[in-house]
Amino acid sequence: MRITEILRRKGSAVTTVTPATPVRLLLAVLAEHNIGAVVVSPDGVAITGIVSERDVVRHLHRRGAELLDAAVSEIMTTDVRVCAPDDLVDGLRRVMTEHRVRHLPVVSGGELVGIVSIGDVVKSALSELTTERQQLVNYVQGQY
Repeated sequence: MRITEILRRKGSAVTTVTPATPVRLLLAVLAEHNIGAVVVSPDGVAITGIVSERDVVRHLHRRGAELLDAAVSEIMTTDVRVCAPDDLVDGLRRVMTEHRVRHLPVVSGGELVGIVSIGDVVKSALSELTTERQQLVNYVQGQY
């Protein structure tokens, strides 16, 4: 299965914040959209970084409550791993596991076109297994 199929199922909307967004507002965005990470972008197209709940927790532990008024640019990850719509989900699983990331922006032609989470990857794997199981059941029952 390719990333484009995941995006077709879930949609390609991506929640972004600007680098100057205060961490306090970032938390509101995460809660409002019930998501674990957002792409940091000055224009909703270019990727400056990515910031997750984990980033907030790690920096909050070090800096305390003053972090809430800091800019997202102070805590975001700038070395962002990305994928393309034509990439295979199997390769994405490896990247996410090896680099310990849970969200990968999807980029096409240098522009942000979606985001894939570890949950999306797990759902796609379960869907593939369900399809394979049904095909095997049909074969065994002579319904191929």
